[in-house]
Parts: sequence; structure tokens; C-alpha cells
Amino acid sequence: MRLAYRKQGLWGLLDHRTTRASSPTGRADERVVAAVREALRRRRGRSKGTINGLFPLINQILEDRHGPGTVPAPSQATLYRLVTNLARPGELPSGPVRQVPASVDGRAFTPATALRPGEQVQVDTTRLDVLALFDDGRLARPELTIAVDVATRAILAAVLCPSATKAVDAALLLAEMAVPHAARPTWPDILRMDHAPALPHQRLAALDERLAGAAARPFVLPETIVVDRGKVFVSAAFTAACEHLGISVQPAPPRAPTAKGIVERTFGTINALFCQHLPGYTGSDVTRRGPDTEKDTCYSVPQLQDLLDEWLVHYHHRPHEGLRHPMMPKKALTPNQMWAALVAVAGHVPVPLTGRDYLELLPVRWQAITPAGITIHHRTYDHDLLAPYRGQASPVAGRGGKWEIHYNPHDVRQIWIRLPDGELTEIPWIHRDHVHQPFNDHTWQHIRTHAHHNNHDDSQQHEAGLADALDQLMRRVHSGHATTTEQALLARATTLPVPAARHPQYGTGPITGESAQHGEDDSIDDLPEDDTRPAAAAGFGLYDAYEEADKW
Repeated sequence: MRLAYRKQGLWGLLDHRTTRASSPTGRADERVVAAVREALRRRRGRSKGTINGLFPLINQILEDRHGPGTVPAPSQATLYRLVTNLARPGELPSGPVRQVPASVDGRAFTPATALRPGEQVQVDTTRLDVLALFDDGRLARPELTIAVDVATRAILAAVLCPSATKAVDAALLLAEMAVPHAARPTWPDILRMDHAPALPHQRLAALDERLAGAAARPFVLPETIVVDRGKVFVSAAFTAACEHLGISVQPAPPRAPTAKGIVERTFGTINALFCQHLPGYTGSDVTRRGPDTEKDTCYSVPQLQDLLDEWLVHYHHRPHEGLRHPMMPKKALTPNQMWAALVAVAGHVPVPLTGRDYLELLPVRWQAITPAGITIHHRTYDHDLLAPYRGQASPVAGRGGKWEIHYNPHDVRQIWIRLPDGELTEIPWIHRDHVHQPFNDHTWQHIRTHAHHNNHDDSQQHEAGLADALDQLMRRVHSGHATTTEQALLARATTLPVPAARHPQYGTGPITGESAQHGEDDSIDDLPEDDTRPAAAAGFGLYDAYEEADKW
């Protein structure tokens, strides 16, 4: 040490193991490192295999480049370490892969930031890691769609769908974000907003009387929504609903899951804190699934929705490590506390949604008004109000003279047309009084496919026959004499639990599920073979836009 001090001074007394530049390959032979990189390049873009499957390819590359036996064969532990360190994130199917943000190679990762509630809201959909009992008796994983506010980490809306989420489901999710969430009568008082000390209930109640019976959860009208490029979120129905509410839609870059990493991580939180405590929990993958999962007594989808709504209130009282106050940087805030702090700065503007607003969120299609009325999928809609506009072109330029039509995909017994006065006017199906229950276009197509008739024209007599066949199908289902095929067919139209409210004159079906406007017609090929066994009757939840708006 004295000799090193005389030659190099204080530098000679240091432990130089700490001054060496770290390398992911360590002291491995550079020829072996090059062979590992080449093997990874050749496997890129192919189906993922095991890490051990790369070892023969690496040895073959070494022999081809340097000759047999020229480069000593490294141990399997060395190859395993090199492959793990040199592989790109997400490139390996198994092994101790280093967890890093999965972004596109060469693209910088920028965390999402927002300074006020609703400035940026991330929306996404996934299958829940828990089995639920569907209306047709099947055990399957329902689909969950959530909206997470970046500034407060609040889950503004969470909706479960038995079938795949459609454009109209996502559109009505916007309305749920903007209005207060009602507290269930059976919930304890501590879950109500007026009993939450972290929320400025008294100040907000003076501006918005709807908060009297609201749950202790944040709500806000989003300014910008970040979505992936799924056809549900880029559909005309969803973008038109956002445009009506003044919301900007920002699609995430392709192959960049970190663009909406907050909502992706929230799904993991829901699975870890909610799903794993429920019967029927399936785990995140098949390797973690228990052998007796399908033997559990699982909840139905409406029951799961009720449990999720109650759990979300507890979630907003839980400290979140990503929420920090500038004056208290060492203390993690809850979403409720962060929302209260930001609302005090940004303010709060109540958004009263009327029945007309809910109708505006329905999918839109453009149709001509013929002398017989409006024809959609061989159904005729007519009313005396259309008399001055029969055969006339719409005043909207660029639509070829067609008129703007709003429709409910789950109750096609009526449509709404925008007349020159700008209001949406209801136009009934000419056979609506004959069919007393809501039905969707999928059921109608099933009736048309299986109807036995001699002529193939679209005459009024043929349409009346289809209406009679549809009414007979509805009666068999509700009397408990429907076959398995008919029961499974109509069970697909029964989705989310919605308020069982009927319009003073006409009832409308639940606004969830398929949207025929965007080519999302379901196939009936997956229905079971028809038999004569009677099945239990399926219920039809009724939805009314005006009743939904008036319940607040």
C-alpha cells in the first residue's frame, strides 16, 4: 500500500474493483457474445420458445464461424446469463427476465403527467381474472372496461360485460365518469361522500345537489381520453360520443403499451386486491390456475358488478404511492385526498346530463326517408312526423341526402331521427305494438334466417310474419318453454344490470353489447344444437335514457 501510495497517491489506495466499468456480458468471450446476439436475431419475430432451445443454435454459430472446437463451449449457466442480459424486454418467454418498461426499441419512455382532474383519462378493456356465471349458465371470464384519471389515479368508471365490449358500451362509459356514483342503500354510511372527511362534500353539494346520496368516489368530465387502437375505441360511435361531450380522443402510439401504463397497472391492482379474494379466481395465466377453479360457487355478472362498485369506494380510500402533495412529498395520498386537493385549485363544474344527452351517445347511422318510411335491416320505421320529409334529401351536406339516425343496438323497436329543428325525434317500428319485449338485431337476424317462407321479397306481409315469429319466440322464453338454442340466443342480449325503468310509452333495452353500425354482428354458429328441452326464462333489463338522467 505504501508503494502504491508513492506511485499513484490516494488513487493507489482505492479498491479498484469498484472502479471497473460494468458490462452486461461480464468477462465472457466476445465470440460467444456475438454468437448469442446472432441467435437472438434469428429467433426474433418467430414464436417464442424456451431459453434452452437457443443453446444448440449458439453452438452451431460458433462452429460455423470459427470451426469445430476452436471456441471452448461455455457452460449452460453462462449462456443462460448472457441470453437473459442481451435479450430485449419481453423477448423471452421464461426465465429471470429483468423487468423494464416494454416500449418500442429506440423510443424514450415518458411517464404520463396531469395537473388537474380529467386532464388525461386512460381507458382500456381486459378480461377479468375471475369466473362468473353468465345468464345462459356458462362459467366464463367477463370483460372489464375501466377509466383511470391520471392526476388522481381515481377509477372514474368500471363496467363488466359478459360478452365483448362494444362501441356503445364505451360511449356510455363516458356518461358514468361525469355524474356522481350513487351509493347503494345497503352500504355503510362511511362509504358515502357526506361521511368522507377527505372530500369537500359541503362545498361541492352547494354547487351540485346530486351529491346528497353519492358514494365517496371522484367523478369528473374528462378533457382528453387516451385509448388503444382497438376498433371499439376508434369507432364512429365512440368518437361521436366524445365529440358531443367535448372530449378529445388521443390514440396511443402503435406497439407502445407504456403510453397508457397507468390503466394497465390498475388492472393488476384490481386482480391483486379484488379478484384473488373471490371464488372462481383463475390467476393471471394458466400456470397459476388451480385445478378446482370451475368447481367454485361463482358469482353472477350483476353480483360481481355490485361487489366491484363497493370495492372501488374502498380503493379510493387507499394510499397510492404515485400520489404526492408538493407540501407533503413524503406522504402518499389516497385518490380521494388528491382529488380534493386538485379540485380546490382547478375548481368543479357540474355536468347535468339530460335524456337528450344520453340519446346523443347512441350509435349513429345515415338512412334515407323513403315513401314507406325508414328501412333498416328489413325493418320499417314510420310515423306521421315523417310526412313532410318523405323522399326529401337531408340538409346535411356530404351525406348523399341521408338523414342522421340514432339507434339502440339492444332494442331496435324504435329509432331516433334528427329533423331540421335539430332535435332527436323517436320513430317506432311499424310492428312495435305486436312485439312487447325489447330485442336486438342479432335476434332479428336469427328469426329471418330460420323463417320458412316461399317468397324472398321484403313486403310488409313478410315483415309482419317475421314480427309474429319473433313475438312467439319471446313468449316461449318468458314462459319457460324455449329450447336450449333459443334460450342461449336471447341470453346474449341480456348483459349488464341496468335500471329497470320504462319510458311512459315505450321501453328500451339495455344499451350495452353489439353495434351493427360498425360491422360487429355476432355469429350464431357457436350456439348449441337445437333440442326440445325447455330452458329457464331470461330476463330483459329495460333502459330508458330519460329515466337514467332523471334518477339524479
